[in-house]
Amino acid sequence: MILTDILADRLSKLSESETLAMTRKSRELQAQGHKVINMSIGQPDFFTPNYIKEAAKKAIDDNFTFYPPVAGFKELREAIADKFKRDNGLDYDCSQVVVSTGAKQALANVVLSLVNPGDEVVVPVPYWVSYREIIKLAEGKAVFLPTSIESDYKITPAQLEKAITNKTKLFIFSSPCNPSGSVYTKDELKALADVFARHKDVFVISDEIYEHINFEAKHESIAQFYPIKDQVIIVNGVSKGFAMTGWRLGYIAAPEAIAKACDKLQGQVTSGANTIAQQAALAAVSQDPDKSEDMKQMRNAFLERRDVLIKLLKEIPGMKVNVPKGAFYLFPDISHYFGKSDGETTINDSFDLAEYVLEKAHVAIVPGSAFGSPECVRLSYAASVEEITEAANRLKEKLGRLR
Repeated sequence: MILTDILADRLSKLSESETLAMTRKSRELQAQGHKVINMSIGQPDFFTPNYIKEAAKKAIDDNFTFYPPVAGFKELREAIADKFKRDNGLDYDCSQVVVSTGAKQALANVVLSLVNPGDEVVVPVPYWVSYREIIKLAEGKAVFLPTSIESDYKITPAQLEKAITNKTKLFIFSSPCNPSGSVYTKDELKALADVFARHKDVFVISDEIYEHINFEAKHESIAQFYPIKDQVIIVNGVSKGFAMTGWRLGYIAAPEAIAKACDKLQGQVTSGANTIAQQAALAAVSQDPDKSEDMKQMRNAFLERRDVLIKLLKEIPGMKVNVPKGAFYLFPDISHYFGKSDGETTINDSFDLAEYVLEKAHVAIVPGSAFGSPECVRLSYAASVEEITEAANRLKEKLGRLR
């Protein structure tokens, strides 16, 4: 019996996460004794702040070891509602907040609660890899809106208006964006909100997981525009801004009917999120980010690394680089190398280039095809300045062999 013959059809439609695949391949090379610099994974290289770890230790001592409410402890949901008021000027009741096992589950909950087979979901390109796959699980139809490095990887209101049809149910985007690092300004968000205000049956998922890694100004949420407030679902979490990727704690703020739907769905899939992680997250979201030295130091470190990597990549002929305003990624256009060869390997697309630099330079990056942009690659600068410098030097040397 062939295994694929007995698996559900939905599995054959799903792709492996390319970011996790590159991380796995880099670990395999490391196991062989190679010094691999991993710039593929979206994970802060900082430790979780001590005050958060202390809250988790206290939770264990206080016996937070029983099943929690599916939507999360009320104290945490109230703290998240307070966070939205404090940081974003948004009013939510705790009944509109659902806590999940990571922002990825939160996203899946919302999509599976809203999208029926055949519904259209509008997604700007580049997009985070799991958007596409979650839409497939819901049997929706993704409608991709192209962008380019020249537009700073941002869509226009005209593009959005043209993409919306009577089948459109949902729009998903992130700002700051993974993979491009692009950040929509308040005026740009207002222009998109004006389009959604004309289409009241279209919902918006605003993925704001990189909210606290913003280099230019305070974070702006599309939910701030009152005419569409009841159309917006905010997805956020503690993984990126608080260096808590392994704690697996995300959350949404949504119209109450959608929050209840996510609660119902989650109750049949995972139940509530980890109780100790919830108490740790309570300490995290209760912290005013403007008063947090940990967050300030992390943000400043990422900014320094961004500038170092941009300078080094601009020294590589044919590498087109913009200046992202947030997150911790660069998304250069590397189409200059298509059709070139070092005599052994020919580069036909971003996947070939990512494989080439992993094998020859031992630098792990992610092909842009994973994010809908086959002319690009994604590099995470969640690494030390020394590693970033070494990686860029390796790339320059190996890419210089392509003719």
